[in-house]
Amino acid sequence: MITIYHNPQCSKSRAALAVLESSKQKYVVQEYLIQSFTVDELKQIISLLNITPLALIRKSEPIFIERFLDKDYTDDEWLTIMVEYPILIERPIVIKNGRATIGRPVENIVELLASK
Repeated sequence: MITIYHNPQCSKSRAALAVLESSKQKYVVQEYLIQSFTVDELKQIISLLNITPLALIRKSEPIFIERFLDKDYTDDEWLTIMVEYPILIERPIVIKNGRATIGRPVENIVELLASK
């Protein structure tokens, strides 16, 4: 099964959803701004992406600039911040068969969908 962590207000996320729809593969949509992540879910996704928590944060978001720019937090603190402010999480995230990608650019999703 494929899961997309989706923000319908984001054009890149909508483009990713269109790629999934056209692929004819089964998928589940999780609107993470409505049903937020847990710290454990974020840890798992970050592990699948093979990145640090800070690398999953959208640094251009106004809330990041206002509250977190130039602050030094631990990985666990960043995870807690992302749970509290899910708008900070890079999007879209697509997971398939134990592999994950951030759908920027959408070609990342196409590549993931083509994998076994």
